[in-house]
Amino acid sequence: MTARPNTPANTPPSAPPKEETSASRGASWLREHSELGVSLMLFVLGVLVLTDALTMDVDITQRGPVGPKTVPIVIGIGLLVLAVLLSLDVLRGGRGESETGEDIDLSEPSDWRTVLLLAGVFLGNAVLIGPLGFPISGALLFWGSAYALGSRHPSRDPLIAAGLSLFTYFIFNNLLGVPLPGGPLMGVI
Repeated sequence: MTARPNTPANTPPSAPPKEETSASRGASWLREHSELGVSLMLFVLGVLVLTDALTMDVDITQRGPVGPKTVPIVIGIGLLVLAVLLSLDVLRGGRGESETGEDIDLSEPSDWRTVLLLAGVFLGNAVLIGPLGFPISGALLFWGSAYALGSRHPSRDPLIAAGLSLFTYFIFNNLLGVPLPGGPLMGVI
């Protein structure tokens, strides 16, 4: 028995082409222009920042050449300008390039163990910062984050975490004037 070549006479009839409905065309258009969602988010955020900045109560003694409203107004205007420029670019056919720099295998499942460990470390820091102070809770935060992300050096990691925590505490508390809770080490540091 010899195989016959596929000719129009012996090819199976295909289904008639489906007509596009207006809903499927709209969904297709939105899928092709999904960056408009980012533009909308930037616009809403810009309006929110501007509204908050313009309704801010400013005491007359806080005024100067650059008052507390200046930076939020500049940021809000910048967000609105970026939203408009992104919308124009997308509507003119501009497309964001896909990310090629990361080596991610999308077929692998998420690493929920790492995510849950990091979430536990951050929640633990939030609970412990009051009674233990930032130097101790920050050291636990840095060490726990390093452990959750795969570092397994039991002698080195806690020392680096403690040094980083004390350095951060010193920078914020003494140089920047942002008071962090010292906890039981308040008189020592």
